[in-house]
Amino acid sequence: MIQQHLETVRRHVREVCAGAGRSGDAVRIVAVSKTFAVDRIHEAMEAGQVDFGENYAQELKTKAEAVPPELVRWHFIGHLQSNKVKFVLPALHLLHSLDRLSLAEEIQKRASALERTVDALIEVHTTDEATKSGVSPSEVLGFARVVASFDRIRIRGLMTMGPFSDDPERARPCFRQVRELQTLMRREGPDGMTWDELSMGMSGDYPVAIQEGATIVRIGTAIFGQRG
Repeated sequence: MIQQHLETVRRHVREVCAGAGRSGDAVRIVAVSKTFAVDRIHEAMEAGQVDFGENYAQELKTKAEAVPPELVRWHFIGHLQSNKVKFVLPALHLLHSLDRLSLAEEIQKRASALERTVDALIEVHTTDEATKSGVSPSEVLGFARVVASFDRIRIRGLMTMGPFSDDPERARPCFRQVRELQTLMRREGPDGMTWDELSMGMSGDYPVAIQEGATIVRIGTAIFGQRG
């Protein structure tokens, strides 16, 4: 079943890319496996899935220990508490939710101890929903300039979440704002930051996100089904 779902999502992503005048391989699918058992991850891996996203630090750590590290790339996509950085760093491929200085400081400290560099996206808060985290669009440039002083953090782009809504079009202004912010950061952002990645779009609104320039979409329900 997961294989069929993945094939459907991949085909749809290619179709949306083509409709937007983009290459079919321009968008990476991160399978959001939070709360699902490791055997479901193995099913997805057998279907060729490599990138997996988790929202909870301890869950990522546990799953990473159960899966051969050379076969997967782990993405942390939830709000990361500073005291949980130690759980995710050893296996982390990309952090999608860098949203405050205290978190950057903890990552710098832990990454230095591991003698590694952490790839990260700055999370941008583009809705009026207080439950969502992120740096306000007007503060992203200043935040990036501060983070530029941390030699163990490599900024690769931006992430955002659209509003909770059954209408995917409501997310379009949020996604467009982040794409415009990407253009600004490429022009005025600190040296050494690539800004190539835009992580935006989930099961309900990823076609809109792709149309607005997403390079990563975070898909859970459309691949694994409804959570219990």
